[in-house]
Formats: sequence, structure tokens, C-alpha cells
Amino acid sequence: MHIMNGHHLILGEISDLVSGQVVEDTLDERYRQQVAHRLIHQLGYAKKDIGVRVPLHVSAGERSARLYIDFVIRLADRAAMLIKYGPGSLVTRRRSALAASRLVDPYQIPVVVVTNGVGAEVLDGETGDIIAQGLDGIPAKDELIQQMALRGPALLTGERKAMENRIIYAFEVDDSCPCDDTICRL
Repeated sequence: MHIMNGHHLILGEISDLVSGQVVEDTLDERYRQQVAHRLIHQLGYAKKDIGVRVPLHVSAGERSARLYIDFVIRLADRAAMLIKYGPGSLVTRRRSALAASRLVDPYQIPVVVVTNGVGAEVLDGETGDIIAQGLDGIPAKDELIQQMALRGPALLTGERKAMENRIIYAFEVDDSCPCDDTICRL
């Protein structure tokens, strides 16, 4: 039996590959699980390296909300890569993913991936430049370790974080569908 929840067709339940938690089986979740499968079985990441549905508190003035980041890869106790899934156009996901990469931790996450499950863009977290395209462009664990060795953690100022909060709030909260249950307005 299929159930509609907001604008998502619920096909049942599935077990999350990384966390083992039971989650709603939606078309979007199936793409997320494909990304998780790629990370673990093709790119060499251990499940312990991958944070799923990582909560992020954002604010713009008096307004605040809690969002969830699809994947945050941590290596050597440092966030190394953020992956944001969203259906449709990748270009519309770039700026909010970059903002999230500047808010998840006190420093800039070096690699940011936006994906719709079919395609992907890999961005340099500091510059926002596209450094690879396609799902095959997502760096394997050993490649990401090498990239991290080349640069130290870049701390961000409070003013920069405030600007990034406003950007992600505008893209992800103000522009969200009213039935989007992945965003909690506080």
C-alpha cells in the first residue's frame, strides 16, 4: 500500500544502510541509499566515517530552524566532506550546500557534494568551484585523506557564519514547501 505524506509517496519502510535505523521508503530515500551504498562499497568509507541526517540549527534574525544534512564524512575527527541530496537541478543546491559546509563545524568543510542521485557536482568548500562532476567524481576515502593533508582547517569568523546562516535559511527554510517535514521551524 502506498501512502502520501505531504508531497512524498511513502512506499513502506527500509533500513538505512549506514545507521541501521528504519526510515520511510520514499523515492528520495532510495537515492540517498544509493549514495550511501557507493560511499561504502565503492569508495572505501567505513560506516563509522559517515554521519547521516546530521542536524543543523540555522537562524536569520529572530527566526530559526533545524535542518538535516544528508551525509557528513568525518576522517581523523574532522569533517572532510558534506553531501547534500536534493531532487532536480544541481545548480540550485550549490549555494545552500556551501553554506551548510560552513556551519556544521567551526571550520570550513573542504569538499562539498550536491547530488540528485543521478548526477553530482563536487565543489571546493572554500571557493565553491566545481572540481569534479558526476557520481564518479566523488572522492574515494584515500583521495579525501590526501586532499585533507594538503590543507589545514580554515576557521570562519562570526560575521561569516551569520551570513551563511541567512543564506541557508533563505534557500532551505523560506523557500521550502509547507509540507516539507524535514525542516523544523523553531
